[in-house]
Amino acid sequence: NIMALKGDRTVLETDISFFINETAEKGQLACISTAGSGAAMDNSSALATVVAEASGGIPLGVILNDVVNIDQTRQHINWQKDEVQQGGKCTILMKGTVVTDQIRGTAPTKGQIAYVADAGKVSADQDGTALAVGRFLSIQDADGFAKVAINLP
Repeated sequence: NIMALKGDRTVLETDISFFINETAEKGQLACISTAGSGAAMDNSSALATVVAEASGGIPLGVILNDVVNIDQTRQHINWQKDEVQQGGKCTILMKGTVVTDQIRGTAPTKGQIAYVADAGKVSADQDGTALAVGRFLSIQDADGFAKVAINLP
């Protein structure tokens, strides 16, 4: 079972103000589903989602927690794996670097722009009006991982 995000990362800026109502893996890209008003720190309408279609997705950043849907009356969240329960808040990396295998499409080359892709992945190919999230800093290794600089406004 290969994880989607390796420990080699630089975290410069994160956001914890968005709830996520679906399961997701670390390393996937989150997009804004609906926005809360004001700071929206505890506003349940501030929702992040993993978009099925890249076009039109407004990227927030890379999910740094596994979002799980477990029966918490039978087991507890695994904090060692940075799990959060579906419906809770997750940590989203907005600026920094990650090493992820959540890559779709043509194998990236160093320096290529990284775009939002379908199913929460990042791609060197721009699909329609998909927005940029950063730049590839490496090519993929034998396991499909590449280093990506995330730089969102």
